[in-house]
Amino acid sequence: MAQAAAKKVKPRKKSVLKRIRQGERRAAVNRANLTEVRTAMKKFRSAVAGGDAAAVRALHSDTMSSIDRAIRKNVLRENTANRYKSRLTLAMNGLSVKK
Repeated sequence: MAQAAAKKVKPRKKSVLKRIRQGERRAAVNRANLTEVRTAMKKFRSAVAGGDAAAVRALHSDTMSSIDRAIRKNVLRENTANRYKSRLTLAMNGLSVKK
């Protein structure tokens, strides 16, 4: 049985190792920012489901600002964020119509 030829492994340069470290740090920051947005949206949706209009109005500005912050930090694309904001606003408006 023939053995496979040994693969040549290029030694990694210092710049490559640095880019790997930078990428890991950026990924951790992006993950934290996205988690913040998702948590804010979950709190908002749970307030809408609970029917507490005062809490929804209070959470609305915080949620929208965290989504806008994610756009600025390139965590979310602008169209995606605008879709989230639209759906959350419609949910808030639907809650005020029901009451």
